[in-house]
Amino acid sequence: MMAGRDGLSGSDRFAYLQGLVTEFQDADSEEAKEQILANLANFAYDPRNMEDLRTLQVTELFLDMLTEENQNLVEFGIGGLCNLSMDQESRNQIVQTDGVPLVMGCLSSPRDETVLSAITTLMNLTTATSHSQTTNGSVVLCMLRFSLSENPRLRNLASVFLQDYCTEEQVEKAREHMQGHIQSAVGIPLPDNKPFLDSSQP
Repeated sequence: MMAGRDGLSGSDRFAYLQGLVTEFQDADSEEAKEQILANLANFAYDPRNMEDLRTLQVTELFLDMLTEENQNLVEFGIGGLCNLSMDQESRNQIVQTDGVPLVMGCLSSPRDETVLSAITTLMNLTTATSHSQTTNGSVVLCMLRFSLSENPRLRNLASVFLQDYCTEEQVEKAREHMQGHIQSAVGIPLPDNKPFLDSSQP
């Protein structure tokens, strides 16, 4: 079934993609699901496949994977959405099916690749109408934390997000929140705290 897929066109291409979706739904093992999902995510990179993938409801399939416990399925699912989100109609579909919160959930993944795909997807999904969703307070806070990451790819992408997709007010508000959270988490006032905190001393 895999042979000659690059030469497929028209109805043959659709039939091949439809076969992949059916295989995924019928797969018994996690490993088989992972391999098929990775194939679908790769096909989502080709603009020629966008309409067929939407018709086959692959967008919804990718979104469903974001809540799986299997981190491989999550990674391939958000990778597929990242590819699909380069297409305007697919972007609209993701936003209209309440996909933004699911994408945001991937920001807390332990895997850097999943987080990188989630950030890129949020960038692609950001429009004048969706801006309030894709750059809400919790997202901006995440980006501030990522901008301090030891991973240069994550640090740089988060910095681009903050600079190009967020307002100065959003960033400043998140920075103040993060600083306040650090103080409360430590449980003691920092050396440069305001004098009124000293009134709690015996």
